Amino acid sequence: MSAGAHQNELGAATHSAIGLRKIAVWHGIRVLAWDGDVLYGCRGYELARVQSAHLQHAEHTAWETVASFSPAWWRNVTSRSRIAYRLVRDGFHALALLDDKTMIAAVPGAIVARPASSKQFHLTHRILRGTRPLHITTVPGGNIYWGEYFDNRVRAEVHIHASTDRGQTWHVAHTFPAGTIRHVHNIVYDRWADCLWILTGDEGSECKVLRASCDLRSIETALSGNQQARAVAAIPAQDGLYLSTDTPSEQNHVLHLDRTGRVEQIADLASSSIFGCRTAHALFFSSMVEPSAVNSTKQVHLAGSADGRNWQTLARWDKDVLPMRYFQYGNAILPDGNNMTKYLAATTIAVKRDDLVTTLWEVGLNASENSRACGPAKSPSA
Repeated sequence: MSAGAHQNELGAATHSAIGLRKIAVWHGIRVLAWDGDVLYGCRGYELARVQSAHLQHAEHTAWETVASFSPAWWRNVTSRSRIAYRLVRDGFHALALLDDKTMIAAVPGAIVARPASSKQFHLTHRILRGTRPLHITTVPGGNIYWGEYFDNRVRAEVHIHASTDRGQTWHVAHTFPAGTIRHVHNIVYDRWADCLWILTGDEGSECKVLRASCDLRSIETALSGNQQARAVAAIPAQDGLYLSTDTPSEQNHVLHLDRTGRVEQIADLASSSIFGCRTAHALFFSSMVEPSAVNSTKQVHLAGSADGRNWQTLARWDKDVLPMRYFQYGNAILPDGNNMTKYLAATTIAVKRDDLVTTLWEVGLNASENSRACGPAKSPSA
């Protein structure tokens, strides 16, 4: 993995190597989101959590069941089989938490909500176009957003949906006119700038990185117009926004968009990337096995950086033999949310030996690490 001349804006350019120490492996758990020092994941339609205070001895730590969702009867059958689970895309696929621990999640065909006092998710919005959004985001004050993600070959209008009542009802908060985008990849809250970043795709001018106010009344274009503006994963940081590109037609990169609007390619990625996350003092993107003339790798990669400038490939997994069209691309799923800990969690899927397996590492940095371009993580109240 190569890196460019991106400068550390907080001080001297200090190179910090990352070391990962594997401390736990859980089969059948898919990670969803961090909430401070609590990691949430799912076993099919059962939502569970583990506290970071217990992670030092994580192999002996049991996940605590928090809530569940009752899907169509047949999904109770398919979600018990690892292969069927992949085939029909079972389980929870996105999770967001409000300050009072109300939970909003995406399951196949629906948005579901769980009040803090309940053990059960209930359906609050049935998705009619596509099967689910890729991510759900919340902002201080309680607004919740998700963008429509569906095939949209005819380039119909695309909506961003919002809720102001803890996910109980939904309304259209913004509409992209027909012909302007294909779908919404992600909406990310940036606590440093108190704004939203909206990522869209897929071709030409449809690829956009938009900066928006938290009420969506103001939306402006930061990047657009080519495959290097096509992104799904974004990590806000003190010095700007880190993006990983998701293109099958060009070399993929880690990009840095600074607070003045300047964009820079700072590292190469092995393939398309749709997941990113941070720990207390490091940034991570995964890249998937997506066959194309450019993306020729048969391996899933996990890349990380302690300073936002020097990126390492930290782990690799080989794609399994099942056809990708039906049983998913090989990938490493990284959790959403705000991670204040030294732990990194990833769920690998459609790979040899570690299919639907969550691995937990302790992230270590070398002794010379003193200054970071990405800055320390901030708590939700900061």
